[in-house]
Amino acid sequence: MNAKSAISKEIFAPHDERMLGAVQVKRRTKKKIPFLATGGQGEYLTYICLSVTNKKPAQASITKVKQFEGSTSFVRRTQWMLEQLRQVNGIDPNRDSPEFDLLFENAFDQWVASTASEKCTFVQVLHHTCQRYLTDKKPEFINCQSKIMGGNSILHSAADSVTSAVQKASQALNERGERLGRAEEKTEELKNSAQQFAETAHKVRFWQDM
Repeated sequence: MNAKSAISKEIFAPHDERMLGAVQVKRRTKKKIPFLATGGQGEYLTYICLSVTNKKPAQASITKVKQFEGSTSFVRRTQWMLEQLRQVNGIDPNRDSPEFDLLFENAFDQWVASTASEKCTFVQVLHHTCQRYLTDKKPEFINCQSKIMGGNSILHSAADSVTSAVQKASQALNERGERLGRAEEKTEELKNSAQQFAETAHKVRFWQDM
């Protein structure tokens, strides 16, 4: 089981939530640590996860999940409701880059995803989720590539591919049906012709025998 599947099963499923997407990240800038802070839990991996409740009305949220070094389990940290998201900054609209920022009502984080494609997929899912679950004020998406915001997104491309496949299959079935129909008509014509020929031959033979 990969990390994202494990997070979905361990963190969200027990709370009757469904994980829609996740991205492994690191901070672009080091977080300031209070002077009096002591100790720590060592190195860790951080994931930004997007989830939605199964109960209606559905509530979407963004959750920071960590996995500490030497542990196989995951820990839920900060969580924001999707309504608290104010801005998503893709940093560079002209190239694939792993950097992105998330601005909430009371927080601002600068992240670097493990890969540019993972960041792109997460932002696409996040944008789609905002359009679906937020009815009032939606967050601003800036400096994002057109393939994330427009009709070329993974979600739209997948839907278009399925639609195209269904249309092609339907067309093939229709064409096959037409061919079968024409073949049946031809067979019926041949059958009638053969029957007429047989009747004519029988009559000719009858008159010859007389």
